[in-house]
Amino acid sequence: MKNSENTWETIIIGGSFAGLSAALALGRSRRKVLIIDHEKPCNRFTPHSHNLLTHDGKPPFEIKRIAKEELAHYPNLHFLNSAAIKVSSSESYFGIKTEDGEFHLGRKLLFATGVIDVLPNLPGFAESWGVSIFHCPYCHGYEVKEQNLGIMANGDIGFEAVRLLSQWSKQLTLFTNGPSLLKEEQTAKLKAKGIPVIETEIREFVQNNGYVKKVVFLDGTFVTPQAVMARVPFVQHSHLPAELGVVLNEMGHIQVDGFQRTNLKGVYAAGDNTTMFRSLSTAIAQGGLAGAMINKELLEEDF
Repeated sequence: MKNSENTWETIIIGGSFAGLSAALALGRSRRKVLIIDHEKPCNRFTPHSHNLLTHDGKPPFEIKRIAKEELAHYPNLHFLNSAAIKVSSSESYFGIKTEDGEFHLGRKLLFATGVIDVLPNLPGFAESWGVSIFHCPYCHGYEVKEQNLGIMANGDIGFEAVRLLSQWSKQLTLFTNGPSLLKEEQTAKLKAKGIPVIETEIREFVQNNGYVKKVVFLDGTFVTPQAVMARVPFVQHSHLPAELGVVLNEMGHIQVDGFQRTNLKGVYAAGDNTTMFRSLSTAIAQGGLAGAMINKELLEEDF
């Protein structure tokens, strides 16, 4: 390896749960690792995390604080509070330039960069996102069980969202926010189960400190759900994987194999940017696997 303080065995871009988990595996493998993170995780809007053993109900920032304290015991792990803005590759190294002008070389590269949810331009929606408007019932459904819940989605996605959320509550209303794209048999099934479908476009979400009080429609009518599950589109948080030539799948996630390897040798990805299963437990598992496989690949090259 080059004798340089800016040369690493692995560079991890993204220091949330997938990145930290990978760093732990690599730190315990005595690898020299740089974690570049600009502290903008997707779950920063969420007051509590769920579905994670021993940490159920804790704020995600608190879990992350504990994780970073634990990682501080491994001297070969180094953190850089910055954003990676440019990537390059050569036969032996990947180059990363950060927003503050630093340049680092890594033999292996892990993208744990997450995704950005594209929120609708509706008053009150962004303020409620992650508080009372949520995307995942496995993470937030139990806290609103048996309550009056809304679902903002349409077509097949809307029908599947209703079916999924029905495990937590039978008091459901589907907002298609425009003409319904449901199939005839889907509409019939929802009607048979007494689940209203409102096609009128939404004007605003009236909320208080992130808690939805009313969903108001363009015609002035409104409903008063206690929480809303919304299916919104997403984009990759970082443009670097695509610029490097990493392949995305048809859903827009980074395509990885069972060992978190992308289509490019030496480039791995883990966390929300690779899967629709957006939970801390999934991110941690993927990160740990990626870290172990990166260490294995380095050993195969050097031994």
